[in-house]
This record gives sequence, C-alpha cells and structure tokens, in this order.
Amino acid sequence: MKKTLTLLLAGASGAALAVPAAAQDNSAFTGPRVEALAGFDLTKAGSDVDNDVDDDDDESIDGFMYGVGVGYDFAVGGIVLGAEAELSTSTADTEVEDGDLEDLGFGARLDTGRDIYIGARAGILANPRTLLYVKGGYTNARFNFEADDGETELETDLDLDGIRVGAGAEYALSERSFVKLEYRYSNYSEGEFDFSEDDFFDDDTGESGRFDADLDRHQVALGVGLRF
Repeated sequence: MKKTLTLLLAGASGAALAVPAAAQDNSAFTGPRVEALAGFDLTKAGSDVDNDVDDDDDESIDGFMYGVGVGYDFAVGGIVLGAEAELSTSTADTEVEDGDLEDLGFGARLDTGRDIYIGARAGILANPRTLLYVKGGYTNARFNFEADDGETELETDLDLDGIRVGAGAEYALSERSFVKLEYRYSNYSEGEFDFSEDDFFDDDTGESGRFDADLDRHQVALGVGLRF
C-alpha cells in the first residue's frame, strides 16, 4: 500500500510539473513579432467577370510580391491566437502591346500598387517547433492605371476592398526568430477610381462612385521574422 501511494504521489507530481512545461511549449509562438515577406503574386478576373471566350486571354497578371508585417500572438489553452497587419506590393503589371486598340493609337498600362491587410489567425502546434495556422481578415489593394488615346491621357488609381483567407506553417528557429510559408487567397468585391480630372468626380472628395467588382488574388509568401 505504501509503495502504491508513493507511486501515485510521484505520478501526480510529474503531472503537476508537466502542466507548466506544456504551457511553455507555446512560448516560441507568443508575443509581438515583425517579419519580412516575399513570394509569388497572381491577380485575375473573378468568375463573374471572366469572359471565358478567348483561351489566350487569361485576364491575369503575376509577379513578385514583397512587404513587411507585424503581429501579436498569445496562447489560449493549446491554441495560439493572434492579430496581424501587413503592407506589401508587387511587380505584377500588364499593358496593351498589340492588337486593334494599339493600331488605333490607344495604349494602357496597369501596375500593382500597395496592398494593406488587417486580420487575425489561429493555430495549433504540430510539434514544439512548428505551428500550423489559418488566417483571415480585410484587405485593401491599389492598382495604378494609365491610358492614352492619342489625344487625352488618364492616370488614376483603382482602390479595391475585399477579404483574405489563408493557411500556413511557422517554424521556430529559436524563441526569438522564425520562418513561415503560407498561401493566401483574396477576393475584392468593391472598388472606386481616384480620377485626376474634375469631370469624373461624383463629389468634392476626388473619388469616383463605388462599384461592384470581382477580382481574385492568389499568393504564396515566405516570411522571416523576429519576436520580442
């Protein structure tokens, strides 16, 4: 009986010691963080506006995305929750290079501008050094548009509002440094132009009226960051 009681006490003591140890397993993934991001960026017309007529017209642009992000993560039981924000841009662009429009003296160019994201994420530990997570939030993207018909030039910005969802894995190099890889999908459903000509203004704000949009964005991003 005495031996059995000793074993039970030893087991209870071990379990008590294991609780704080398990709680500390999340320490490499909690606290404030900053990160640099880079990866692949593809933007294309959504299903509502894709013409689906010409197979050679994929209505998409792609390029290299890069940016910075900040966030704060905390543990709730065995789950890591966090808030995050990101500012990025991309080299993706397109322009009228040939065809009837160019023959008529019309030219146009679309460049990808800045992209702002604010959202949250939730993750679980796959092992003490690897966090698997999902994310979601609000994104506002800007595209720079230029057009010239031989007589009139138009230069304006197109601002689009949408939502972003994604998933990824973060690996702790140490308690203060990490790398991560994630996929993100964004859909922009509303937009407005910032015209440079007064004739286009709907009011005194210098912005056109808002309109419905359908633009899909796919990104694969690699991140490297530090925790504090």
